[in-house]
Amino acid sequence: MYALAINGSPRKGGNTETLLRAALAPLEKGGWETEFYQLGGRQVRGCIACYKCFERKNRQCAVANDCFNEVMEKIIRADAILLGSPTYFSDVTAEMKALLDRTGLVSIANGRLLRGKIGAAVIAVRRGGGIHAFDSINHMFLMSQVIVPGSLYWNLGFGLDKGEVESDAEGLNNMKNLGETVDWLGKAMAPHKDSYPTDDSNYG
Repeated sequence: MYALAINGSPRKGGNTETLLRAALAPLEKGGWETEFYQLGGRQVRGCIACYKCFERKNRQCAVANDCFNEVMEKIIRADAILLGSPTYFSDVTAEMKALLDRTGLVSIANGRLLRGKIGAAVIAVRRGGGIHAFDSINHMFLMSQVIVPGSLYWNLGFGLDKGEVESDAEGLNNMKNLGETVDWLGKAMAPHKDSYPTDDSNYG
């Protein structure tokens, strides 16, 4: 099984990356193939509502001059997707928002590519707004028929400066539990991977 962690923070080696890697560690221990993808700081534009993904149905976005299709290919292959972001004005980064919108639409346009995958949001927050950012990611997951596992608490880690989140013992423990839960869920789901409900009658 393959787990993909996508870092929406432009700060490499920062608190969001620390949290994501802490969540990946139990999956690596459990025998998963894991990958960490640095999205933040790269060029990825928002959805332009051209709807060519519905015409072409090639599992790609028509906007091909940024990194989106590269990461979308990885998302399609993944059994579990961890999306991480710091909190920018009580929401996710612009790069993460662009990824959410385009991933959700390309998935729907191509027969719901995310259906039955496992998805988890991971948020680094200085003080407030983390729950809103957490919800922004989970809304796309839930509208895409992704299975969203719970953990010990909201998947938040507190810190501002690089490395500060490492002092948040509760947050790091939550990441460990999240990874263990995804590991358990993925292995429990594996025998039933192809039996997820497929009724798309409400989506045209």
